[in-house]
Amino acid sequence: MDKLSKFSKIFLFLTSVFGALWLGGYLTRQLVVYQFFNPEDLSLRSFYNNQNLDAVIKTIAPIFVSNLILYFSLLITFLIFIVTAKIKFRLEGWLLFITLIVLITAPFEIYLTVRDYKIISDIYLAADVSAATILDQIKERMQLLSSFSIIEILSFIGIIFLVIFKPLRKAHEN
Repeated sequence: MDKLSKFSKIFLFLTSVFGALWLGGYLTRQLVVYQFFNPEDLSLRSFYNNQNLDAVIKTIAPIFVSNLILYFSLLITFLIFIVTAKIKFRLEGWLLFITLIVLITAPFEIYLTVRDYKIISDIYLAADVSAATILDQIKERMQLLSSFSIIEILSFIGIIFLVIFKPLRKAHEN
């Protein structure tokens, strides 16, 4: 892992930047979206009404857009890094675990990202979609893979641990 080309180092840096930004944006989106609803029954909180709901949704829409762009940027740069670095996973066990985490969570996150794209297109492109319809889509997205978001957040925080401490690293090939 010590002998990376400049090209690989650039993609490692870009992967780190996109990963950090995406994780922060993902946490932000989760915190903001969960504030819309009462925790017991997922009904809309009482201080939102038809007059302010449309403005609130348009205000949080950039969070959805940035997460969509950052996640696909993270995936692309990570895959390019893995291909160009030519790392032996037998020697770098920590990187194998990171790769497994990214690849196992990717299909689920891509599925949720497709749902996010529908929400984004309804906010920005559809003229006749009401704020209540968009809110129903957000609620449906929350319920779809309910605990996956927490698992993914913890997994990507675990990636930070793996990068810092690099467990399962062999000093040399036998």
